[in-house]
Amino acid sequence: MTESKAPPASTLPPPAGATSDGFRTMMSTFPTGVSVVTGLDREGGPWGMTCSSVCSVSLDPPTLLVCLREGSPTLAAVREQGGFAVNLLHEGARETAELFASGNPRRFELTPWTQDPDAGGPHLVRDAHTVADCTVVLTQPVGDHVTVFGRTRRITRQSTRPPLLYGMREFRAWPGI
Repeated sequence: MTESKAPPASTLPPPAGATSDGFRTMMSTFPTGVSVVTGLDREGGPWGMTCSSVCSVSLDPPTLLVCLREGSPTLAAVREQGGFAVNLLHEGARETAELFASGNPRRFELTPWTQDPDAGGPHLVRDAHTVADCTVVLTQPVGDHVTVFGRTRRITRQSTRPPLLYGMREFRAWPGI
């Protein structure tokens, strides 16, 4: 195994203060999976948003977290109903990821979905390879987002297609699968 060497310090930019733009640029270099977090409001209306801030927290009990923008209708629905679904998107779901990131109010008219009584939120039946239905166990505001911890109570595998990734401000398929 060969050891790679860091570039000479003279070729690297000087350290800079952490700004929102700098932080966004830094995080764009860290590829992650893409999901759509969904929930229902009090009237049973569907809400959802593209989310790449999803993380496993615990195996026992199975718990994950999602970070949702403060003030978003999806976060309001998740808080109202105490549950949500994390739709892990497959490689063919780029358009859906973009649609749910756009804020288009017709997104649920343009995407096939189902909702059964045991689900935490709508399941995107065409675009998710797996869906985790969760019950909210804790919310924690942090800056302009809220971290929502959800106990995963049901997992539905819908497809064997590889996951959709996001990094360097681009959507890509998982390589080599």
